[in-house]
Amino acid sequence: MATDPTKIRAIIERALAGGRLSVDESEALFDAPLPLLGWAAKVRTEELHPTGVRTYHVDRNINYTNICISQCRFCAFWREKDSPEAYVIEWETLRRKIEETIALGGDQILLQGGLHPDLPLEWYEELLRRIRQEFPLINIHGFSPPEIAHLSRVANVPIREVLLRLREAGLGTLPGGGAEILVDRLRESLSPRKISSQEWLEVMRTWHELGGRSSATMMFGHMETRRERVEHLHQLRALQDDTGGFIAFIPWTFQPGNTALANLPRVGAAEYLRTLAISRLFLDNFLNIQASWVTQGLGVAQLALHFGANDLGSVMLEENVVAATGVRFRTTEAEIRGAIADAGFIPRRRNVFYELIEPEEALPQASSARSTGAFTKKSLSTTPPPSD
Repeated sequence: MATDPTKIRAIIERALAGGRLSVDESEALFDAPLPLLGWAAKVRTEELHPTGVRTYHVDRNINYTNICISQCRFCAFWREKDSPEAYVIEWETLRRKIEETIALGGDQILLQGGLHPDLPLEWYEELLRRIRQEFPLINIHGFSPPEIAHLSRVANVPIREVLLRLREAGLGTLPGGGAEILVDRLRESLSPRKISSQEWLEVMRTWHELGGRSSATMMFGHMETRRERVEHLHQLRALQDDTGGFIAFIPWTFQPGNTALANLPRVGAAEYLRTLAISRLFLDNFLNIQASWVTQGLGVAQLALHFGANDLGSVMLEENVVAATGVRFRTTEAEIRGAIADAGFIPRRRNVFYELIEPEEALPQASSARSTGAFTKKSLSTTPPPSD
C-alpha cells in the first residue's frame, strides 16, 4: 500500500528541519513523487555545499588480478586460476599505467583485484613499496574490505595487523568496494564465499580507528528489497556516527550482463535517482555523495547533481569490472567539466579527500560547511513541488 502523501510531506519536512530519518520513514519515501524527492535532496545538498561548486576527480582503476575464489554471482570480471584469461599484473605494466595516469593529471590509483588464493601478504607489501618509491606523490586508494579480510586469512594474522602493514608499505586510503548490500540474507545468496556484513564493517571500523579514511558504496538493483537498501544505509550511518572515517558515499546500480544474474532487468534512471535522493536525506553524517556516470551515463549523472550528488566521481582513465558486463560508458575531463557547467554548477577538480586542487579565481568564498565539514542549516526559500 502506498504511503499517504501527507505523511511523505511530513517526513521530508522533518528531514530538512534537521531530524534524523528512521529506516521506516526512509522506506516510505520510495512512494514519494520523484520531483519532490529530488527537490528535497537538492535543498539538503545546497545546505552542505552552498557555493555552487560540484567536483570531480582524475584517477585510474587498476585491477591487479582477475583471479578470484569468491566467484560472486553478480560479477562478470572474475576468472578461475587456470583460465586462459586469468592474469596477475606485471610490474612494468603497472608502472606504465601509473605513468600514463600522472601524465594525464591524475593523482591517484584505485588498486583492487580478486581474492587470489596464492598471493601472500608480502606480495602486496612489496607492490605498495615499489609504487611509493617510484611515485611518491600518487595516492594509493586500495584493497576493499573483502581483500583485507582475505589477506588476514591467508597470512593468518589479525585484520588490524594487515592494515598496519599495508599502511606502512604505502597504502593511502581504503575504497568501499565489496559492500554490495550489507544484509546477510542477500550476501549468502549472491556471494556466499565473501565476507559477512559485520566483517565488512569490522574492516572499516578498524581502519578508521587507526586514523585511516575510506569511501562507502552500495550496489543495488539486483535481489534486494527497497527496505534492505535503507538497512544498508543505516549500517553505514551508524558506523560513521562512531568513527567519522567515511569521506563519501557512492551508490551504483547492478549491471547484469555476462553475470549469473543476467536474467534480471537493469535498473533505470528513475529508480537510481530515487535511491540517490533518499540516500542524501538519510545519510545526515556524510558530507559527500558521488554520482555514478559509469553505470548510468553522463546525462543521468547530470540529473544526479539535482538529486543529492555533489560530485561526478572520477574521469576514470581505466575501468574493467563494470565493462566486463558490457556497459562501457566513457568520458573525458573536458566532458565532465562541461556536464557540471551545463547542469548549472561550477566544476572543480578535487583529490580523494574532496579538497579542491585548482586555483579559486572568480569563485565565491568557500563556506564554513565546505571548508570545515560542519553541517549547517539554512532557511528554505525554495517552494517545493506539489506532492501529488
